Amino acid sequence: KKDIPAANFITHEIHCRRNIEVCRFCSDSVPKDEMQKHVEAEHVQVTCKCRMKMENSLLKDHEASACPLRPALCQYCDIPLAFNRLLEHEVYCGARTEMCGGCGRNVLLKELKEHPRVCG
Repeated sequence: KKDIPAANFITHEIHCRRNIEVCRFCSDSVPKDEMQKHVEAEHVQVTCKCRMKMENSLLKDHEASACPLRPALCQYCDIPLAFNRLLEHEVYCGARTEMCGGCGRNVLLKELKEHPRVCG
């Protein structure tokens, strides 16, 4: 939105009333001839792969940060999993062991980052 000089305000207001419409869903100002396309692109109901229904404009953010089926990597093995299965997998995966090259002991993967501090 921009400031309109007072001398142009009446002309601007007439132009807007004739050509611009406010979306009833999001209150954005949209050219009247593009309103149907705007509603269909932004506000149509879609279903995510997790079966949650939402407006199309919200789907990308949902898939990136809130969807329980969004991809996530295990911190121990870098295998991609669905986010809702990650915790269970990491509990199992972090309980595996690897031999420490320094002390020769088997160390839990979940303790590998801290191990050098206590390694003989």
